[in-house]
Amino acid sequence: MDIFNVISLMGGLAMFLYGMRLMGDALKENSSGALKTAMEKVTNNPFKAFILGVLITALIQSSTATIVITAGLVGAGILSLHQSLGIIIGANVGTTVTGQIIRLLDLDASGSSALRFFQPSTLAPIALIIGMALIMGNFIQNSHSVGRIAVGFGILFSGLLNMTGAVTSLAESGLVESLFSGLGDHPVLGYLTGAGVAFVLQSSSATIGILQAFSATGLLSFKSIYAVIVGIYLGDCVTTAIVCWIGAKAEAKRVGIVNILFNLSETVLVLVTVVLIHRLGWLDSLWDKTVNSGMVANTNTIFNLGCALLLFPMLNVYERTSRRLIKDDPVPDSKYKEELDALNPVFFNTPALALRSCYSVLTASFLAARGNIEKSFRLLEHYDETLHRELLAEEDEIDKMTDRLSHYMVELLPHLQLAGHVSILNQYYKVMAEFERLGDHAVNIAEQAAALKKNNTTFSATAQSELAVLEAAVMGILDEAEQSFKKRDVDAAQRIEPMVQVIAEIIAELKKNHLRRMSRGECNIFADSGFTNLMNEFRRIADICSNIGIATMVRVYPELADHEHLFFESLHQGGDKTFNETYERNYNRYFSLLKKPQESSAAENGK
Repeated sequence: MDIFNVISLMGGLAMFLYGMRLMGDALKENSSGALKTAMEKVTNNPFKAFILGVLITALIQSSTATIVITAGLVGAGILSLHQSLGIIIGANVGTTVTGQIIRLLDLDASGSSALRFFQPSTLAPIALIIGMALIMGNFIQNSHSVGRIAVGFGILFSGLLNMTGAVTSLAESGLVESLFSGLGDHPVLGYLTGAGVAFVLQSSSATIGILQAFSATGLLSFKSIYAVIVGIYLGDCVTTAIVCWIGAKAEAKRVGIVNILFNLSETVLVLVTVVLIHRLGWLDSLWDKTVNSGMVANTNTIFNLGCALLLFPMLNVYERTSRRLIKDDPVPDSKYKEELDALNPVFFNTPALALRSCYSVLTASFLAARGNIEKSFRLLEHYDETLHRELLAEEDEIDKMTDRLSHYMVELLPHLQLAGHVSILNQYYKVMAEFERLGDHAVNIAEQAAALKKNNTTFSATAQSELAVLEAAVMGILDEAEQSFKKRDVDAAQRIEPMVQVIAEIIAELKKNHLRRMSRGECNIFADSGFTNLMNEFRRIADICSNIGIATMVRVYPELADHEHLFFESLHQGGDKTFNETYERNYNRYFSLLKKPQESSAAENGK
């Protein structure tokens, strides 16, 4: 053995770990939409959740990632702790798939040229060639991300081959033999070694892969590896629990605790069973048998799958125990704490889930701002100091959500690889500011109502009736904006623009009528500035709704991003049939309502 063998081994390990990380990250990036949909559809059937956990972990190559994402969903209230139990057990079984792929090292292709294509020495360069071609050529949709998956796969197997070659050379020194024979005689030491390596590498799959590489020396026996494999389960689940714990709410922490409880039960069950069977003499033929990569993979799979089936009835026990160990969170200091908790960094590697969290906070912000606008209209009709305080308290909540969301989206951006995800985030960032401004306009209207009350100033009955028509039109355009954003409804987005024009014409009509009433002494001249300010606030609310509609259109049709305002300006020029029909319908509706107070005013003046 010399220093060069050690350098080769460590270099191979570095390539193996980087390839696994690259492939896993790219898989999570591309599958996050399907992942989000699948996890949200989990029912209270633990078996379905178990199958889902197996499939997701097999797909993204990381039980830690699956369980951390699950903890995030539980913390966000999307899943309950009970729904997550099956996923946790399934994730521990799904992680064995990586080992089954690595067992291709044992493939004997001496008798078949076709089988040579499935050997790692052939798969690695093929995957690298395909990956680089996709990255550089951009032949298919998401070509760059798919290419990263292929390159990660190629680097993983290249590192594995490098490790295998290095440990084969090390085997001649007797170091590997003395190391693993010592572990075979001291299973507790083997258990601690497996746990320690898995904890440092933060991956059970990677640790099993290293063990499979060492099996190429032909010096590993079953007695020397079974305790190491079981120890890996504990080391990996401790890492997962720590990640689940940091900054999480009680329900998310319980996910990590359940994972530890299951893995502790698994290690006890396996160790007791193996020792008992060995003492009965049932493992004599296997105990000192040399293991290869396939046998390591099979042992790992059998341990995990067998324990999952035997311990499945214990799920409710794990849940109750986790609730005893982790106390409930204190009463939240914000009514939107659940939405804010969903802004969890654990979702950064699964962008669809992170964007879903952003969407939830944005929706809450819009609804809060819209609710405040309704309150402000009620204050104009009849000022109530208690209602005004409620409005201001809600505005504080909107500001909190905006601040948290702004920081979260800035931190999320570097993690986005797909152009579609970046485009969605850009539009979310735009509407976030619009929703916050919507709340500000509600505050401004409420302040105008308070000023009118303080100065003992009122609008005439006719002016109040006309304001009611304008308020109805504003609520109508807010309805369209809500439908547009929440449902990505293009039809609703297109109905906003005609309403913007109708509202502008209503405001112009109200200003003209107001001036006429003041000239006749029907309206208090001291209310003029308040009336003018209100007209400006209503117009700006309509403009915000227009921007929300534009953002929706760009989310659905990204090609509009560079000339979005030109597109909507062309609609206002009267060349679009749908625009014209919607405008005509709303114009007739609201102006017919305006005629009633005007006719009443004219009748009174005639007297």
